[in-house]
Amino acid sequence: MSRDWNPATPYRGAEAIEGAIARGVDLDGSPIPNSQLELYRTVMELEAGRPRSGVTKTLRDRIVRIGCKHFPPEELSRLLQEANLSPLTPQEADFFYPDTTNAP
Repeated sequence: MSRDWNPATPYRGAEAIEGAIARGVDLDGSPIPNSQLELYRTVMELEAGRPRSGVTKTLRDRIVRIGCKHFPPEELSRLLQEANLSPLTPQEADFFYPDTTNAP
């Protein structure tokens, strides 16, 4: 089922997710259970009160967390370095790009 894109109610990107959570409905229109919404709000409230180490660190963390879904590790590492950020660490590579050779 295709939806027409409406800037007031986007169906793509972070804005779509945040808007759906605020309305208490999933992107398909089904309600999100109150227990899930309450837990989300509790966690987000705690996160909002957590001290920050800096915007650049958070920026890099978000790039890695989301970029790993779109780029292979070597390319993401190169892009990070080109942007004057540290490349992927071995721990990040292991976490975000697990070895799938032993997968069932």
